[in-house]
Amino acid sequence: MILPLQPASPYPPQASQRNRWVTDLRRPPNPLNPQLPYSFLSEQEPDADGTIVTVSTIFLTNRQCPWKCVMCDLWQNALPESVPPGAIPAQIDHALAQLPPANHIKLYNAGSFFDPRAIPPSDYGAIADRTRLFDRVIIESHPALIAARCDAFIDLLEPKLEVAIGLETAHPDALERLNKGMTLDEFTNAARFLSERDIALRVFLLVHPPFIDPAHAHEWVQRSIGFAFGSGATAVSLIPTRTGNGAMEALQAAGDFVPPTLFDLERSLEYGLSLKHGRVFADLWDLDRFSKCPICFGARRSRLEQMNLHQSLLPAIQCDACGDATGGA
Repeated sequence: MILPLQPASPYPPQASQRNRWVTDLRRPPNPLNPQLPYSFLSEQEPDADGTIVTVSTIFLTNRQCPWKCVMCDLWQNALPESVPPGAIPAQIDHALAQLPPANHIKLYNAGSFFDPRAIPPSDYGAIADRTRLFDRVIIESHPALIAARCDAFIDLLEPKLEVAIGLETAHPDALERLNKGMTLDEFTNAARFLSERDIALRVFLLVHPPFIDPAHAHEWVQRSIGFAFGSGATAVSLIPTRTGNGAMEALQAAGDFVPPTLFDLERSLEYGLSLKHGRVFADLWDLDRFSKCPICFGARRSRLEQMNLHQSLLPAIQCDACGDATGGA
């Protein structure tokens, strides 16, 4: 069920060579100001009990991630060096001054919150002070970094903490090829660590990642959702695997990656919601790239937005123009 590397594949079979291969295909990152977040927005999502809450989402500017995942494009909005102490609190101040009041805050970054080269631990107190009026703080981290600094942060924090981890897939061989520097056991250990401290776990999964046979890709999305919830996740975010970072285009050209369609994302969300094991969200950023039909795209996007918000299946949409159809209740 895993694709053998194609005969013409440029992807190194040796893990030791993959970092160089991935970074050689990257273009220069975007110019950024270390005192400003590279983006921020206000959004809504249901919390664990189904109440719709407002979320302030801040994309922090910081050092590039030390891991070189083959599908990652976050390095485009990261710096080659660490930000100075005080820069991250200043970025939070800048965003919150322009965002409306919210219940939850997401502090996302192009790496890991618990990477001391990305978020200086000396700033934990200032970050905790700026988030004390929220009900929940949501961060993201590589599992290898959680145990070393999580306790120091939660000791300062008044709101509940939620940690997001990019599992990507429960397929062990594909996960190894993604160059994440993580095994399923390491993910499970990090999930257990969080559970022991009553810290909620959110999991990011890829819809149709590279290296998995397309004929079995949906099966592995289903199995990955089950694995995430079985590990204690309270929320799963489904991210359609994108091109745009150099490496993914090379894999696609070689036949090691087949991009997902809008239908693939739709049925993945439908399956996750049907389990009723926890919240499941479809990532809708840049969604139009996965649609082949301008006639039905608006209605299908709106359907996904409402399913994200209300966590329930909605009736199918049939498009006479393209002949495609969603699933539905």
